[in-house]
Amino acid sequence: MLDQPKATAKVSEPPRHILPTASTMIGISTTLIGLVKLFETHGGPSQVDQYAGVAAVLFLFSAVTSYIAVRMERRPRLARLCEQIADNLFLIGLVTITGIAVFFAYEVI
Repeated sequence: MLDQPKATAKVSEPPRHILPTASTMIGISTTLIGLVKLFETHGGPSQVDQYAGVAAVLFLFSAVTSYIAVRMERRPRLARLCEQIADNLFLIGLVTITGIAVFFAYEVI
């Protein structure tokens, strides 16, 4: 029988996926802020832009900690910690931006 090389399992790939996605979400949050600012001139004041700013900051911190995790591959404990922080911040940011969308759609905020 032919010996097939064993597949080596990578420890983790999330920081490489979180970094570009978090950066994209910062852009989406910024676009939302701009659109709300345009809407405010016609529809009255809203706090959606402030909440979207909070979501953008969460995505920024997620991207930064993901970048640190990628750069610290030689220090696995630190890389794993940064990866977990990036993952948690990203999920909190997603929940935040989704909540903003739902509340804005139903004119709660």
